[in-house]
Amino acid sequence: MTGMASPPNLGRMGAYLGLFLLGALAGLAGALVQGGWFPGGLALALLAIAGLCWGGVTLTRTRGGGVAPGVGWLVAVLLLTTSRPEGDFLFSAGLGSYAFMLGGMVVAVMCATLPKLPQPGGPSVRLGK
Repeated sequence: MTGMASPPNLGRMGAYLGLFLLGALAGLAGALVQGGWFPGGLALALLAIAGLCWGGVTLTRTRGGGVAPGVGWLVAVLLLTTSRPEGDFLFSAGLGSYAFMLGGMVVAVMCATLPKLPQPGGPSVRLGK
């Protein structure tokens, strides 16, 4: 095969889908927890998405493993911010809701972009070996 593209790895694609769904579940659970138990719930919700994104990077050994749960989290949170025709909504207009939404996005972006992944088959770091 020529070029940079390689055939899709079905195992990795399944892992991305599972991480996406887990991110959406973390977004749903975090939306409920952060409002119900304000300071502790907010910290727990942000730690959950951070752990999921970092775990995705570690599991798949690619940055896409951190992006997939972040995108799932974002989709779930954006869907939960819409109001219903009856006027009901899940997020209140308070500091906790804004901190959850903005903090979750920042945490997901940090986890997906900051880790330095090891290069496979790279030369040894030690000189003279």
